[in-house]
Amino acid sequence: MSRNTYNDVPPDILDNEEDEDTIAVESGSDVEFDLEANPSSVQRGTEVIRRFWTTLPNAPGVYRMLDAKGDVLYVGKAKSLKNRVGSYARGQAHSNRIARMIAETSSMEFVTTATETEALLLEANLIKQLKPRYNVLLRDDKSLPYILLTADHAAPQLVKHRGARKRKGDYYGPFASVWAVNRTINALQRAFLLRSCNDSYFENRTRPCLLFQIKRCSGPCTNEISPDEYASLVGEARAFLSGKSNAVKQRITEEMQQAAEELEYERAARCRDRLAALSAIQGVQGINTQSVEEADVFALDEQAGQFCVEVFFFRNWQNWGNRAYFPKADKSMAPDEVLGSFLAQFYDDKPAPRLILLSHEIEDAELMAAALSTKSEARVEIHAPQRGERRQLIDYVLRNAKEALGRRLADTASQQKLLISLGQAFGMSKPPKRVEIYDNSHIMGTNAVGAMVVAGANGFMKQHYRTFNMKSEDLKPGDDYGMMREMLQRRFARLVKEEPRTPGQQQDADGASGSDDAFPAWPDLVLIDGGKGQLEAARQALAEVGVGEADVTLVGIAKGRDRDAGRETFFKPGQPPFKLPPRDPALYFVQRLRDEAHRFAIGTHRAKRKRELVKNPLDEIPGIGPTRKRALLHHFGTVKAIQRAALEDLMKAPGVNAATARAVYDFFHERG
Repeated sequence: MSRNTYNDVPPDILDNEEDEDTIAVESGSDVEFDLEANPSSVQRGTEVIRRFWTTLPNAPGVYRMLDAKGDVLYVGKAKSLKNRVGSYARGQAHSNRIARMIAETSSMEFVTTATETEALLLEANLIKQLKPRYNVLLRDDKSLPYILLTADHAAPQLVKHRGARKRKGDYYGPFASVWAVNRTINALQRAFLLRSCNDSYFENRTRPCLLFQIKRCSGPCTNEISPDEYASLVGEARAFLSGKSNAVKQRITEEMQQAAEELEYERAARCRDRLAALSAIQGVQGINTQSVEEADVFALDEQAGQFCVEVFFFRNWQNWGNRAYFPKADKSMAPDEVLGSFLAQFYDDKPAPRLILLSHEIEDAELMAAALSTKSEARVEIHAPQRGERRQLIDYVLRNAKEALGRRLADTASQQKLLISLGQAFGMSKPPKRVEIYDNSHIMGTNAVGAMVVAGANGFMKQHYRTFNMKSEDLKPGDDYGMMREMLQRRFARLVKEEPRTPGQQQDADGASGSDDAFPAWPDLVLIDGGKGQLEAARQALAEVGVGEADVTLVGIAKGRDRDAGRETFFKPGQPPFKLPPRDPALYFVQRLRDEAHRFAIGTHRAKRKRELVKNPLDEIPGIGPTRKRALLHHFGTVKAIQRAALEDLMKAPGVNAATARAVYDFFHERG
């Protein structure tokens, strides 16, 4: 099949593999707004803003600018709402970004606050919730992991924790990744022999588990250690994690020497192993400081209109890891403005350390410090050091930010080239911005699931992945064509309803409204893992919901002879089957996409099958919650015993009334 050549694609993307910065600019640039060519739209927006401005109070608060569809364009805070909103009403001396925002404004909403600090906190919260188009957006918003030393049990537990801090205990962190937490917990287990099992497992042990045998737990579950001795270990762990590491190591060293003098060599060996574990925790750090006990260090770098914020976490003079963030921000924004907005959102759902070091001075540093101090109930300082060890630390973090952003730009450039070659291979008029790949998985029709994988210029977009549990009563077990038809019908029926567009309409440059990072809601290319039959089922499904061939390019991928990669046959509606050259980059890219869809479908199917295998029949009985289920199991021991029990016996179970007993009895006997 002949390829399509794009006349509007910059030649450097196709031919010059080194010019990656140019590629990134082309793929991520904003559409310029010509003030002289659009004076009327800016004037209309200015008049809207002026109408609201006339009634605003001279008080702190938060304002929202909305477009004609009611979507939030921008969220801002102000010490004086009247003065701040009045600056937009002037209608002149605005940057392109602000002019575009004013031109799209059709309405505004306001919330007054008691102080500017409250306004800052509310602004960060609203930005994270609403994701306005013209704000700086923190795109990677996963919560950071912590280590939790529990305080709600006689034998405290050492576990990793992520999310809200509802459980009583001491939290240490944050760590940059779960891997860093697991590594640290493993070392702490060897050093302090604290349990990591859950409470129910702990309560039901009759002999020590394997962790006791390999000297990673002291065995409090079966009283291998006395409560007082275990409490002493907990105290040492708490002191070590709180920064008193030298004192803890000194006590263990003295105990080791004393045991050796008393010829208790086994106890001395245990102390030696604990010291080695503590040294491992402190020795694997990539960078340590002598003057920073507890701090988060932020450094921002900008290249080709994109931003990277690198964050290093220091606790107890130890480096607990680092993470790179790539916030969405207009390329016209100043680095200090991006960093300030990022900082407010970053600490919206997590406590701040006592010290925050920045690579750039931010405008509202004192206000930010006051807000974070209020949230943390402890004094928080924010500095942008210019000299000394702290400046050297900033330079080190900044170097990491530059390298992380450089890698991302290179990856984006390579991905863009692959999308171009993919579009050409399938005869598309433009390179696809969003590619969706569909596959399904089942075992003889049981636990059938469908999976949708999404790829774009930034690689696999896992936040857009979707799974489909097959719901159709007419679907026969093992009907792959029917599964594909149902999956595509549900996906595109919802898409047509939520993001409607006229038949044949091309995706606009900015993607669907309200989508994160301007990523389109509609796919340009849909790949089906299957041959001609699967493709025909998909085509019928799209036609039934009103999606035609002009809206989406549809391609089926049939596995080659003996299922060998590289021999795939491709099917497009209205065209004869074709193959791609064996060493074609587009072919390798398609294989990657198909393999990812297959992996995701198989993983989802296995997870569903595992849940079915351990499913408790009591979960299906209406009105039986966790408390009554626990009461029945404690009284009868097993589900089979509950199933065989007479109605009178069910009524005698503690916490089970007559109505519940009748519901349980009827459920099992009607099924039998």
